Amino acid sequence: MLYQIYETHRAWISPFSEFASAASKLYSNPLSLLAQIPSAHRVSAGFDLMHRLTKEYEKPEFGINKVTVDGTEVVIQEQVVEAKPFCRLLRFKRFTDNAPLLEKMRAQPSVLVVAPLSGHHSTLLRDTVRTLLQDHKVYITDWIDARMVPLEDGAFHLDDYINYVQDFIRKVGPDVHVISVCQPTVPVLAAVSLMASRGETTPRTMVMMGGPIDARKSPTAVNNLAMNKSFEWFENNVIYRVPPNYPGAGRPVYPGFLQHTGFVAMNPDRHANSHYDYFLDLVRGDGDSAEAHRQFYDEYNAVLDMPAEYYLDTIKTVFQDFALVNGTWKVRNPKGKEELVKPADIKTTALLTVEGELDDISGAGQTRAAHELCTGIPKTRQKHYDVIGAGHYGIFSGRRWREKAYPEIRAFILSHNK
Repeated sequence: MLYQIYETHRAWISPFSEFASAASKLYSNPLSLLAQIPSAHRVSAGFDLMHRLTKEYEKPEFGINKVTVDGTEVVIQEQVVEAKPFCRLLRFKRFTDNAPLLEKMRAQPSVLVVAPLSGHHSTLLRDTVRTLLQDHKVYITDWIDARMVPLEDGAFHLDDYINYVQDFIRKVGPDVHVISVCQPTVPVLAAVSLMASRGETTPRTMVMMGGPIDARKSPTAVNNLAMNKSFEWFENNVIYRVPPNYPGAGRPVYPGFLQHTGFVAMNPDRHANSHYDYFLDLVRGDGDSAEAHRQFYDEYNAVLDMPAEYYLDTIKTVFQDFALVNGTWKVRNPKGKEELVKPADIKTTALLTVEGELDDISGAGQTRAAHELCTGIPKTRQKHYDVIGAGHYGIFSGRRWREKAYPEIRAFILSHNK
């Protein structure tokens, strides 16, 4: 019922949002008489802010059309390599007429970025992808909003996520380097462990960034919520069915609007101050700062619904049973057989873990715990790196990602590319 109430409210407030947008333009357009009245710029700024606080945010585009490789600008084409009901595997194909550069790019390492299925779209990793494209062939998992997946496509469990990751690793090829950001660190480690146990070729490297490998270490507010509430509480309080006006009508999901409420509730003062600063930037005519605010919140406010089965499996497996670190996690493969996850079976894949010093989502030591599990990997092929001064998002986006984390990752991948 809550989902239906939300949709009704969204439909009711949509005309007001459009009115606010139109009014903002009327009070700012030099050709409008309303723009000539005293304090028109403040009125325009107020209406603009109202519009942004009430509008619906659609999934953004990656918008990566070109990057610079060795000082030369190359064109990027976004391609769908494989499409599954709940995910698309995307490749950012690089093109250039410079023959020597083209040969060099073909020889560069292939990287599979496993994006989180945890509320935001994979476009949240736009800066990650853009930076990686300077030195790598880049693929990324683009998870599909569960409300857009018809009910007849079946359920999607954490086991299915792991099977998807394994399929994508095989698709990219045996020389792939896998980078998992936040939530996927756990299923990626499971996927590679199971491949190793079966004797399959595993990726050359695993780079794990800010993820809850062992959520018992330095628990954050996010961890405490998942650990202190019962499994039944999550079933009864955050799971709702998709309303009839979407392709996935009837599918049980953890709605994106509830997740967004949780995101904002973690730092309400910071968001309130950010919106007020945006209003002041508009009044002052600081277009660059206002545009930076828009770009951030266009991404931050665009959320997706998660399949209920996947979300509940993650709560129980990762944050309540700690099945990975306890050695009790069994994953059902596509043939229906259960297999025990044994990270110690990984022998040839090098491991790099990355944590942010100020991460308030995955606490200190949670990602580093992967080294304690992967005992089969020689110590010479293991490394940990702390990004000083970085919060959760800072380890994969922004200045600290580009200047601190990325050089470490690039060097690690290059040193283990053969």
